[in-house]
Amino acid sequence: MNEQKIRLTEWSEGSGCGCKIAPAVLDQILSSSESWTQTDPNLLVGNSAKDDAAVYQVSEDLALVNTVDFFTPIVDDPFDFGRISAANAISDVYAMGGKPLFANAILSWPVEKISPELAAKVLEGAKSICKTAGIELAGGHSIAAKDPIFGLSVNGIVHPRKIKTNQGAKANDLIYLTKPLGIGVLATALKRQKIKDEDYLTLVDTACRLNHIGQVLGNHEEVHAMTDVTGFGLLGHLIELAEASGISAQVDFSKLPILEGVQDYIKQFIFPDNTYRNWNAFQSKVKGVNGMDLVPLCDPQTSGGLLIAVGEENQKWFEDTMKSENQIVWEIGRFIEKQVFKVEVL
Repeated sequence: MNEQKIRLTEWSEGSGCGCKIAPAVLDQILSSSESWTQTDPNLLVGNSAKDDAAVYQVSEDLALVNTVDFFTPIVDDPFDFGRISAANAISDVYAMGGKPLFANAILSWPVEKISPELAAKVLEGAKSICKTAGIELAGGHSIAAKDPIFGLSVNGIVHPRKIKTNQGAKANDLIYLTKPLGIGVLATALKRQKIKDEDYLTLVDTACRLNHIGQVLGNHEEVHAMTDVTGFGLLGHLIELAEASGISAQVDFSKLPILEGVQDYIKQFIFPDNTYRNWNAFQSKVKGVNGMDLVPLCDPQTSGGLLIAVGEENQKWFEDTMKSENQIVWEIGRFIEKQVFKVEVL
């Protein structure tokens, strides 16, 4: 890992999706604002179900997907910061079963304190991921401000009858995850200058990996619901999916994939402060969490994997399809009929 004269992670308290507004505060903001009232029948997916992107129907067989996502630095290397930010933003389109088309950049930069050349490297990193996704970085908007912030607004398309939302999961559906957990823990180890070189490479490789499989799964009705795991952690996004679908979920903790090295950092109490913020927001809706198991469950992920609900009867088809697409997945639990608790950890 190359040393940087300027450590980008020193310029923010949180990092990556860990700098999101707390779930309870966000709910308060949205519930008290009438600006989110939506009446256009062509707006197929808006803010009501806390989904990953907005979807607007323009014809019988075409709908536009739009999302915006940005955050403070999660790594010190500007090129890697741009790559991770881009992969994270594009993921929202994939999570809706959509195909990304192009993106615009959002850049805030303290130009008098951090070299503009480093901002250029952030853009280069983002453009490299856009190229991998087969889309253009078409333009964007920038401001001079005290905090470095970067992200993308991404536009895509999807067939109106093939949209994957977080509302369609059914009781007895199996729950799959496409990336291991622990990105937030590794990012915190980096910020505290405790990370091992091999763990840094794991962090960057995982966070830069595109969730392209979501576009593939948009064509299959056997997949009932989908969302990506970001700042609210696995537990928060699973609760959103369960609530939107009117059911509950069971998760087998022993089946959770966790990145190499993460448990060692947890033992040293190296994990994001916002892990506790997430736990405080969601603990009343969960049963069965023991001790420090809350950390991987609530760890804020940046460019995390997809959470996928698949009909139990389609398990073989799904796992065979994932193998043919060279996509690793982990079965971590199942959805059940609605219970008092939204999630039970076994």
